[in-house]
Amino acid sequence: MSPFEICILAIIQGLTEFLPVSSSGHLVVANAVLESLGHPPTEDLVEVNIVLHLGTLLAILVHYRREVFRMLRSDWHVAACIVIGTIPAAVLGVLIKKGLPDELQARVLENVLLAGCMFPITAALLWFATRHKDGESDYPQLSFGTAFGIGVAQAMALLPGISRSGSTIAAGLLTGLRRESAATFAFLLAIPAIAGAGVLEGIDMLEAESSTTPAVTLLLGFVVSFLVGWGALLLLIRFVRQGKLSLFSYYLLPLGIVVVAWQLWFS
Repeated sequence: MSPFEICILAIIQGLTEFLPVSSSGHLVVANAVLESLGHPPTEDLVEVNIVLHLGTLLAILVHYRREVFRMLRSDWHVAACIVIGTIPAAVLGVLIKKGLPDELQARVLENVLLAGCMFPITAALLWFATRHKDGESDYPQLSFGTAFGIGVAQAMALLPGISRSGSTIAAGLLTGLRRESAATFAFLLAIPAIAGAGVLEGIDMLEAESSTTPAVTLLLGFVVSFLVGWGALLLLIRFVRQGKLSLFSYYLLPLGIVVVAWQLWFS
C-alpha cells in the first residue's frame, strides 16, 4: 500500500471511527473503490485496519485521560463494567479470528455488500435512539447487566457497516444514560476492544511475517488517523450534547442503498 492510499484510508478511519457511520464499513468500501479505479488490491486490509484503529485508540486515551486515570485508580465499579461490557466483543472476535478460516474471515470482515446492508441498520439505531427521552443517570451508576447489554451492542460492530460508537451510544441512551455520559462510557468501552484486536492481529503478523506494507507507511497512517480522529471525536461530542446523532441517518441510508446497488449491478 502506498503512502497516498494509506493517508486516504487514515483520514476515512479518523473521521468514521468516532462519527457514528462505521469506520470498518467505510474502509472496506474505500478499498473497493480504490481497486475499481485501478489501484492494486490490498492484501493486508485487516492489518492496515488495525493500525489505523490503534491511531484512533490513542485519540480516545488522550481525550479521556482523566476518566481513564480515575477508573484505574479508584473507580473499580466502572472498571468492572468495562470488563463485563467487553466480554461479548472479545468472545465473538476470538471466535471469528480463531474459529473461521482466513478466506471466510475475509468474506465477512471485508465484504462490501454486507457493509452496504449494515449501513441502514446503523441509521435506524441512531434514529430511534435520538428520539428516546434523554436519560437522567450517569455511567458510574450502570449495573453489570446493563453494561453487558451495551457490550452486546458493541459486539455487533464487528460487522462492517455497524458503527461501534453509534451502536454503543444508542444502547446507552436507550438504557437511560444522559447523552454525554452515554458517549463517555461508549468510548471507555472501546479502549479494551480496540486494544485487544490490535494485540491479536499484531501477534499473527509477527508469527506469520506476512506484512506487505512498510512500517514507515503504517506509522504514517497511525499518525494521520490519530490527528483526524481526535478532531472527529470533539465534533461527535458536540453532536451528542445537541441530540443530533439522527442527522447521520440521512447519510447512512442512501449510502447503504448506493453501495448495495453498486455491488449487485456493477460488480
